[in-house]
Amino acid sequence: MNGRSTTRRTALSLPPGLPLAEWSHLGRQIFVIADSSAWWLGDWLIYGRSHYPDRYKRALAETSFDYQTLRNYAWVAGKFHPSRRRDKLSFQHHAEVAGMSVSAQDEWLSRAERGRWTRSELRKQIRASRRIAAEGAGASLVQMSVVPERRVRWQKAAEAVGLELMEWMVLMLDEAAEEPLADASG
Repeated sequence: MNGRSTTRRTALSLPPGLPLAEWSHLGRQIFVIADSSAWWLGDWLIYGRSHYPDRYKRALAETSFDYQTLRNYAWVAGKFHPSRRRDKLSFQHHAEVAGMSVSAQDEWLSRAERGRWTRSELRKQIRASRRIAAEGAGASLVQMSVVPERRVRWQKAAEAVGLELMEWMVLMLDEAAEEPLADASG
């Protein structure tokens, strides 16, 4: 090996003694390429479908991905004009909200950015929000008095994860209830 990193289709060769900073930088570059490739394939497929309708199936055959995967890439890419795509969030974050209205997509992606959520956390928050909304139809009113310092603290915590205070409170109470209920039923 010549002291440089080299790539092949099936391998990445790293030189002995590679400094940590260079190793870290290389990892970030690889991540960007891997995450970007879903967008690139989606945009490539959309272009092919609109410019070469008779060749779209051939384009699918030229990749090693299955039809459904490529179709998903094209669908998500088609839901987000490049100007609306968030650099700080993965393709998978966008896929989680692609089926929503444009305003809901933007709201959830903004929350995910502010809270630095993983894709799994975004999915969890969306499910919790839907559960709260569904329960809201038959909900009962619970009132409580809280000292101002505690309310301010809770408000900051909710904002830190991109939720409204009441959504955050319900989510925290649900999470707190899980362990005791599991212990009682076990």
